[in-house]
Amino acid sequence: MAQALDNIRIIDFTSHLAGPFCTMLLADMGADVIKVERPGIGDESRKSAPFMGGMSAFFLQANRNKRSVVLDLRTKDGLASCKRLIASADAVVENYKPGTMDRLGLGYKQLAPRHPRLVYTAISGYGQTGPHRKNGGFDLMAQAMSGLMSICGAEDGEPHRLPIPISDLAGGMYGALGTLNALYARERTGKGQMVDASLFESALSFCPYEVAGHFTTGKRPTRIGQKHRNAAPYQIFPTAEGYIVLGAATQTLWVKFCESVIAAPELLADPRFASNAKRIENNDALAEIVTGYMRKRSAAQWLEALERAGIPAAPVLHHDEVLKHPHIVARGLIANMNHPTAGPIRLMHTPLKFSRTPVSIRRPAPILGEHTAALLRETARPEKARAIRKPAKGKGARKKAATKKSTKAKPAKTKRARPRKRG
Repeated sequence: MAQALDNIRIIDFTSHLAGPFCTMLLADMGADVIKVERPGIGDESRKSAPFMGGMSAFFLQANRNKRSVVLDLRTKDGLASCKRLIASADAVVENYKPGTMDRLGLGYKQLAPRHPRLVYTAISGYGQTGPHRKNGGFDLMAQAMSGLMSICGAEDGEPHRLPIPISDLAGGMYGALGTLNALYARERTGKGQMVDASLFESALSFCPYEVAGHFTTGKRPTRIGQKHRNAAPYQIFPTAEGYIVLGAATQTLWVKFCESVIAAPELLADPRFASNAKRIENNDALAEIVTGYMRKRSAAQWLEALERAGIPAAPVLHHDEVLKHPHIVARGLIANMNHPTAGPIRLMHTPLKFSRTPVSIRRPAPILGEHTAALLRETARPEKARAIRKPAKGKGARKKAATKKSTKAKPAKTKRARPRKRG
């Protein structure tokens, strides 16, 4: 079955997580992603534990559907081979410090004149401009600088790092989104462009409540623990056995919760909880009261009662529980495949469903340099390279068609068209 990015080739100069996550998403959508790696070392994440058959389990997850080519970009031959790969591509994705690719002669300003249709996506810690552009930026720094750490953790505690690499993942997603938008724009205009994504700004974009609140009030957002800034009750609650999350913040749901679930209609008459705004103002008292009820029954019992009442709730699961949950199985989020050295492996699928162009995991993550010989042979013979994708039909295409028709009528007055170069 056809995929959304069939016939799109991407040259991947990324390592660690943000860049590989970006190109993993694009590869799952059908793009031919060619991962350019250093001799003997490759992507740094190849060294991330735990390992399966000598392969990093994390690398297997983030680099499926890609092909690996090993090139020494410090040598003349390695650089020439790399440039031939780029000439065959629709897009380049890199996550080096700004200026690194320029020094290799592979920056956007150097490639664009030769390949005007090329989309060039750069993912970095702080972006390609600004006073911090040359600073090294990992997820930890982006979480700190973006304000994320300052609002996470207990109200009276210290700043807290999210245990997930949210800045890396956000940067990768924005990188993929930007690449897709630039490819679509190219179909309309015929011109490529540069996409600039940063971990810092991506992380900041995940703080919409805090940013909106500060712009409105001028106040500094504070840590609120498990509470929500704009809804109550909307948080984690302990039960007699296990934890659940409860979302009964709207007035309709709050009434249902008090009347049908905990049988406490007197709470509806309490002026402290008369509206969502009042419940937010008095959330500490509200949480204490609701917790008193929740501790009387198990999580399973409360979840059954809340489902009957139509009130949003869910259990707090561990990863060993969620990965075998019936809903995850039904949605097909876990893929099984064989790797030539790691053996049978399980991978988490991209959480997108398309009715006509489904995502797929077609090949396991590559062994370092696995496809070098084949790709160098392919790009060394331009006549065997993939055909150039035709521009999307539209006004421009109709204009060209009309010109071509006119050319046939008056051949003596036209010049022979030059063959178009890829890129």
